[in-house]
Amino acid sequence: MNIINVNKDNFDTEVLKSETKVLVDFNANWCGPCRMLRPILESIENDKVKIVSINVDNEEELAYKYQVSSIPCLVLFEKGKEIKRSIGLISKDEIEKMIGE
Repeated sequence: MNIINVNKDNFDTEVLKSETKVLVDFNANWCGPCRMLRPILESIENDKVKIVSINVDNEEELAYKYQVSSIPCLVLFEKGKEIKRSIGLISKDEIEKMIGE
């Protein structure tokens, strides 16, 4: 799946106003588990969800707003609201379960 890089300028459009569920990956380039999670996210094929990536070093304001204190942090949004959150490296099965429910 194509992962869209998001920042404060396009967050509202890509996440909060999305017609589909959005899985937001809060990460950083220096974070080993974040780098391990990226190919897992890219391997997910689900047309009911959009996956976006936010680099917390570049987007501190968004990280603070959504209370991201540990990474990787996956936050699932639906209709502009957070509905689920997972912190740390998780498996593809766990991500698919998170998205599918």
